[in-house]
Amino acid sequence: MTQRIADHPIHEIFRRRWSPRSMSGEALTHEELFTLFEAARWAPSSGNSQPWRFVYALAGTPDFRRFFDLLASGNQPWCAKAGALVVVASRQQRADGMPLRTHSFDTGAAWVSLALQGTIMGLVVHGMEGFDYARAVEVIALPAGHTVEAMIAMGKPGRREHLPEPYGSREEPSGREPVTRWAFAGRFGAP
Repeated sequence: MTQRIADHPIHEIFRRRWSPRSMSGEALTHEELFTLFEAARWAPSSGNSQPWRFVYALAGTPDFRRFFDLLASGNQPWCAKAGALVVVASRQQRADGMPLRTHSFDTGAAWVSLALQGTIMGLVVHGMEGFDYARAVEVIALPAGHTVEAMIAMGKPGRREHLPEPYGSREEPSGREPVTRWAFAGRFGAP
């Protein structure tokens, strides 16, 4: 297993959070699901606009199959045992009709809050971009003025050896580039 070592002091939850694929297939309970959404609720957002929208389908429901069919073929083998699938969208305007320029940024903050809460709860929470964005708009009946951002597969942990290949052999936390590769003083690319 890859050892995740921070170069600077951080809380251990940030190193513990990763995106496993192995899930048991057991549906999440409403209590578990809404605890995750509650964490997202408290994320920072521009002027308390809370532009994020989470549309979910629990395993074993008719909606789950509709959401599952949105996934790219490379995500379907491991998502088959997800406890829930979630389409993440964001509202692009404020209530007064003015553009909400940070809708994606704020929705990302809500996503990471949900992901960290999932880590604390011992759940698998795996965000992804491998799905049909245009069809997702139709499947969830997304109103105008909103945009699809991502999908999330989440569930109770499963066993690595139950994943089909090549997923099983890749089921370990990844490392990260050092901060100096993407944090710059004063101008882009400056050391």
